[in-house]
Amino acid sequence: MEGVIHIPAGERGVIRLFALDMRPEQAAFLKEPGALAQVLGIEALDMDQVEVFPVSDLEDIGLTGYLTEGCGVPRAQVEEDREMLQALEGHVLLIRSRAFGGDETRLTPAEQIVLKGTYGERQTSWSAPPVSAESAKPYSAPKLPPREARSKARRIGATLFAIVMTLIALAVWALVF
Repeated sequence: MEGVIHIPAGERGVIRLFALDMRPEQAAFLKEPGALAQVLGIEALDMDQVEVFPVSDLEDIGLTGYLTEGCGVPRAQVEEDREMLQALEGHVLLIRSRAFGGDETRLTPAEQIVLKGTYGERQTSWSAPPVSAESAKPYSAPKLPPREARSKARRIGATLFAIVMTLIALAVWALVF
């Protein structure tokens, strides 16, 4: 089917940019609940993950700057489409893949909504080198028998109590004399 955009289940970190070939009033209406989902041919859409705005609002930063600085798209991806992005006028629509709630979705946008580009957000690398310190290994802490551990804790507690009481006694003595 021509004009169908497939969003796979579990998709993450993808931003789709659409040009809106419509009057400003119509573009503003897309922000109303359910309106955008209807013109995209789907049931529901998380509007917190959608942006509809005129390109002119971006002023000096432009659409390329907004995608790289505001949306976290790697500069190399945007550079490939720089001329097309600079030529866009009127309103645009940005949809993050989170807008679909992780569900498999098929968009059938109205003819006034034209897909201009698909971009991936920068991904954070959550990998780290393995921990090799001896103290990080499970059960590596020195073990004291329970009675010895309680005795040590009591001695520490009694020492701290004696120090605090001595300080209080000194403060009272200093106030009295």
